[in-house]
Amino acid sequence: MMKKILLYLSEREAPKKMLTSIALFNNVTKRFVAGETVDEASAAIKVLNAKGITATFDHLGEAIRSEEEATAEVEMYSRILDRIASDGLDSNVSLKLTQLGLDIRKELCIDNLTRIVGHAAKTGNFVRIDMEDSGHLEATLDVFRAVRANHDNVGIVIQSYLFRSEKDIRDLLAIGSRIRLCKGAYKEPAEVAFQAKSKVDANYVDLMKILLPSGIYHGIATHDPAMINETIRYAREQKLDQKCFEFQMLYGIARDRQLKLVEEGFNVRVYVPFGRAWYPYFMRRLAERPANVLFILRAMVKG
Repeated sequence: MMKKILLYLSEREAPKKMLTSIALFNNVTKRFVAGETVDEASAAIKVLNAKGITATFDHLGEAIRSEEEATAEVEMYSRILDRIASDGLDSNVSLKLTQLGLDIRKELCIDNLTRIVGHAAKTGNFVRIDMEDSGHLEATLDVFRAVRANHDNVGIVIQSYLFRSEKDIRDLLAIGSRIRLCKGAYKEPAEVAFQAKSKVDANYVDLMKILLPSGIYHGIATHDPAMINETIRYAREQKLDQKCFEFQMLYGIARDRQLKLVEEGFNVRVYVPFGRAWYPYFMRRLAERPANVLFILRAMVKG
């Protein structure tokens, strides 16, 4: 079933000679990707801000193999940070370390991330490092710690489907790290990750209960109503200020829920991806986990 759905989407959305990139955006992808340019992403974030929702700017692209491409990403993020400041947007930025040369040399990646985080500090902004597959986890944490040692305006993501995440969270909290908690989107082997949704969910709740009372501002990233409701229940049970954390969701998904949370007085941040690498991003997210296909199709039906 999944293969048939992916084949349908691929045939419908894959770039063809008779279709332009703009035409493709008028179909499925524009629901989940804000556009190909900084202008389009900025416009989308202005709409979110007007509704009381903050954002995180994400330039699509990863697994970069040349230093020139990695340098171009540093320049792009500097432009984005300047644009956030000049447009008065309520947004930070998110990035993947393989965009910055992690697969080339760790030292190169540290230098590139330091440049971006330093630029963000000058504009009063914050940088979130997205987590990739488990094969990049240790190197990602190494780079984060190296940069975090000199800059406090950088945070990290931890995924609840990995067995090691509780230890990672406790270690990261010990150095004051801001953490985005998510379930995880990559297909991981049974040797390193929970395979059953019930166990991923249970670990998510356990980790959330470690993060919220920590006194550090964290992001609870989920569209799952059960996880959202359990977070709210726990925060109220512990008499925590509901502004001491934020919910985070993806652009184009659970939009009604985003607005409802804002109306209830919670902070909500939306992850806004943009860029010309939207097609591999979109198809990879579908292919990585079968549940992603059905989830996005449901979102499309609901509107």
